[in-house]
Amino acid sequence: MENKVFEAFDTGRLAIPGQTKSFKDVLWSKHPTFEGVELKHILTSKETGGAYSFHLVRIAPNKAILDHIHDPQLETHEVICGSGVCVNDGQEIEYAPGVISIMPSKVHHEVRAGENGLYLFAKFMPALC
Repeated sequence: MENKVFEAFDTGRLAIPGQTKSFKDVLWSKHPTFEGVELKHILTSKETGGAYSFHLVRIAPNKAILDHIHDPQLETHEVICGSGVCVNDGQEIEYAPGVISIMPSKVHHEVRAGENGLYLFAKFMPALC
């Protein structure tokens, strides 16, 4: 599942006035519920005062984040590379690089990676963790 665009994010950096954070220094962690799903917590609730959180998400080939909701968070996905399907409020959305999807608070959604896996940039407002 190598992809130069994703590698650029995986080893990139957060650059804001007065702060730079190297993504190389942020470790991947296994999702606590879904097998084959890993997260890199770029910005956490602690760092943003609970306002928002940013995460890189790596879903292994043919694995899934099964149906769930977030309350009170709005969630967005930006597809970096790979392919898959998102079921967002009952509607299937094909995931391919460049697709952005928005899941409002309390909306059921799930994400299934295709045979080459799926890499997302996920954002939560307010912060998830």
